[in-house]
Amino acid sequence: MCKDTIVIREIKREDDSKIAKAIRSVLIEMGVPKVGTAYEDAALDCMTETYSQPTKTYFVVEDGDNILGGAGIAALDNYKGSVCELQKMYFMPQARGKGLGSKMMAKCLDFAKQVGFTQCYLETMPYMDDARELYKKTGFESIDKPMGNTGHYSCTVWMLKDL
Repeated sequence: MCKDTIVIREIKREDDSKIAKAIRSVLIEMGVPKVGTAYEDAALDCMTETYSQPTKTYFVVEDGDNILGGAGIAALDNYKGSVCELQKMYFMPQARGKGLGSKMMAKCLDFAKQVGFTQCYLETMPYMDDARELYKKTGFESIDKPMGNTGHYSCTVWMLKDL
């Protein structure tokens, strides 16, 4: 993997199976439960379609023909107000520690602001230390309870950021 060949771009239909495989691989690597998490989301197998509305987007990290990770923004499910959710942000091991998480966060949060969201919510696991550090560094703060109803009841860390 060469730094010059890595691109962060919007998802394309031909990426759907690659990003689904990458996300599920990372979740297994991290020991995340397969139920009550993104692992079982039907959206994983049709990401382009899922994120095809004007206030939704999903970006992938591409290196040649390989998809090494991604992240998306969408309105927070079952919540009234201008709150979006940072969704399905996962990176394969070879994409970690290269500043791609910070670049991805900037891209996602810029999109969220542009389409009118005023806050961004996320859910994660307590043992995903590197992810939580990135979120804190980006301005997310821990909150005491979940917002909306994402269906990810196994995620027990909730964070929020004003945009």
